[in-house]
Amino acid sequence: MAYAVEFLKTAEEELARLPKDAQRQIVKRVEGLKDNPRPPGVEPLKGAEKLLRLRVGDYRVVYTVEGRRFVVLVVRIGHRKEVYENLKVLGSRVLIWRQRKK
Repeated sequence: MAYAVEFLKTAEEELARLPKDAQRQIVKRVEGLKDNPRPPGVEPLKGAEKLLRLRVGDYRVVYTVEGRRFVVLVVRIGHRKEVYENLKVLGSRVLIWRQRKK
C-alpha cells in the first residue's frame, strides 16, 4: 500500500526558501517515500523519537512514518549544517500534528 506524504507548515516554508533546483530534487526524493518510506541510506536520528533523515545533496529531509495512518510526515527541510538544531521542538510539532489528526 502506498503512503501519503504530508508536510508540516514549517517544512513547506523551509522548502519554499530553497533554490528551485534543490526544491525539485527534494520533492522527487520525498515522492519516492510514498512507495518505500524507509529506503536504503535513511538513518534514524539520535535523541529524536522516531525521526528519520533523508539525504538530498547538501540538504536533509527530517521526517517520521506514521504506520497506522500510512503517512510520511515531513517535519523539517534544511541545509545539513542547520537542520539538526532544536530536535526537541520537532518532536512537539509531531505530537501536535498527531492530536489534530485524531
